[in-house]
Amino acid sequence: MDTRQQRVGKNEVLFRDVNERIKDINRDMGYDEEADFICECGNPECAAPISLRLVEYEAVRAYPTRFAIFPGHEIRDVEDVVQQTDRFSVVEKVPAAAARIAIEHDPRA
Repeated sequence: MDTRQQRVGKNEVLFRDVNERIKDINRDMGYDEEADFICECGNPECAAPISLRLVEYEAVRAYPTRFAIFPGHEIRDVEDVVQQTDRFSVVEKVPAAAARIAIEHDPRA
């Protein structure tokens, strides 16, 4: 895996960690409906909000190689779009090395 793909993977892992905290705050406050999360795309300058219900967020987190992103923010040489809505898309890491980074840094593992 090239350096760019590693950088993209690490950025996505960082955004996933932030979203885990957002989920925890919403859960602790008893809020279980739609919440604003941060796009988990590989662009380090992106902070686009994405709206997911907590059940949708949990469905993404069920797979350590999947990330919730703003529609159109996918990076085709690193991931495939596996779900698309008008509010968010879900991408899955494709190259084995990119998937390995996602799995190794999964906060739920």
